[in-house]
Amino acid sequence: MSRILTLILVLVVPVAAQAQSPAALLGRCLADNTSGKDRKTLARWVFLAMAAHPEIKQHVAASAARATEETNEAVAAVFTRLVTESCVEQTKSAAKEGGGQALQGAFQTLGALAMQELMSDADVKATMGGFEKYLDRNKFNHILGGP
Repeated sequence: MSRILTLILVLVVPVAAQAQSPAALLGRCLADNTSGKDRKTLARWVFLAMAAHPEIKQHVAASAARATEETNEAVAAVFTRLVTESCVEQTKSAAKEGGGQALQGAFQTLGALAMQELMSDADVKATMGGFEKYLDRNKFNHILGGP
């Protein structure tokens, strides 16, 4: 992956560095208790939610509404399993320590993991990198110190 694309991904998909707070422990528990299938379901949910934005929805097929409902149901099952079965103690601790903000941070960590699952696909990487051919490399090299 090029330095430019890596720089852009770091800016677009920030992951907050957290110490061993209850929220961080919950985030780790969530990550440890999700499968690749779970993470793909979460990523599909995020994609479909973003596709509902007025600027984006014109580019998405009409079947997205049906897929969104099916995905909402699948994500609800994943969240329910994680919070009420797999990570009960970590969820209680994070909620007690940091409330909704701690829970949100833990699930953001899980969301970032879900996006990494998709970003590892060669077709996704190629599509994400497609804009690079239009960049003014001289300007970037001047800033980044490249050749």
